[in-house]
Amino acid sequence: MKQTLSVVLSVHNEEKLLEEALKSIKDLADEIIVVDNESTDKTVQITKKYTKNIFVHQNTPNSLNIPKNYGFSKAKGDWILSLDGDEVIPVELAAEISRIINSPSDSSVNGYWMSRKNIVFGKWIKHGIWYPDKQLRLFRRGKGKFPEKHNHEYLEATGELAELKNHLIHQNYQTIVQFVDKMNHTYTDNEAEVLLALGKKLEWFDAIRMPASDFILNFFRRQSYKDGLHGLILSLLQAFYALLVFAKAWEKQGFWEYDSKDFVRDVKSELKDKGKEFSWWYTKELIPWFLKPKQIIKKFINASTH
Repeated sequence: MKQTLSVVLSVHNEEKLLEEALKSIKDLADEIIVVDNESTDKTVQITKKYTKNIFVHQNTPNSLNIPKNYGFSKAKGDWILSLDGDEVIPVELAAEISRIINSPSDSSVNGYWMSRKNIVFGKWIKHGIWYPDKQLRLFRRGKGKFPEKHNHEYLEATGELAELKNHLIHQNYQTIVQFVDKMNHTYTDNEAEVLLALGKKLEWFDAIRMPASDFILNFFRRQSYKDGLHGLILSLLQAFYALLVFAKAWEKQGFWEYDSKDFVRDVKSELKDKGKEFSWWYTKELIPWFLKPKQIIKKFINASTH
C-alpha cells in the first residue's frame, strides 16, 4: 500500500524564495500544509497557488518551532517532511524520499536525517557549522516533533532513525543585513535566555572568551578557512554572535560591574591566552608536518634507503 506524504512549511515573509520551495515539492507531496506566521508580504498569495491548506499562526520569533509543531498536528499523511520557506528539495532527494517511505525493508525506521547544503552569500559553504549540517526532517506522523525549548533545537523522533544519501538545499543568507538582522532579532535573544535558564554564571572574561572561542572553533577546528574569505567573514560573524549572546545575557542580569584594580592587565592576560590558542590551532591545521608526522618520517626513511 502506497504511503502518503505531507510536507509542512512554517513561513513568515518568504515571498522571495517560497515559490522555489513549493515548486520543488509539488510533485512529491500528497498534501502541502503551510503555517503562515502573520506575513505582511506576498507569502500567502504565492502559497495559494500550490495549496488550500493554509493555517494562520501568531508569529513567535523566540519560539520558531511552536508553529511547526502546530503544522504537524494538521497533517494527514503517513509521513511528514518538515521544510522551511528558503529550502529546496532537489529531484534526487525527492526520488529518494518517495522510494524510502514506500520501501518494505525500511518499515522499522521512524525518521530520517539528511545533510543540508547551505548557500550563504552566493556560495555553498562546505565547512564550519554549515556542512554537513544534518537535519532530521522526515518522520512518520505521530512519531516526531520539536521540543520547543530553543530556536536551534533539532526535531526529535521516537524509534529507529536512518540517514538519506541526497542533500537538502538551504538558500540561506543572501545579504549581511539579513544575517545581522536575524542574528539580532531571532537567535541571540533566545540564546541569551537559554544560557541564563541553564544557570550559566557569567564572568567578565566571557566577553572575550566566548567570541574568541567561537572564532577559533569555526575558523580552525571546523576548517572554515577552506572556504576562503566567505569562511573568514562567517567565522567573524559567529564570533560577533557569541559576543551578542554574552552582552544580552549581561543586560538581563542588570549590567553588573567588574571591580578590578588593573583591568587593562586582566584583559591583556585573556587576550594573550587566546593568542596562544590561536597559534596552536594555526600550527595544527596549516603546517603539514604537524598534521602528518608519520608520512613525513616514512618519506625521510625511504629517501635515506635509496
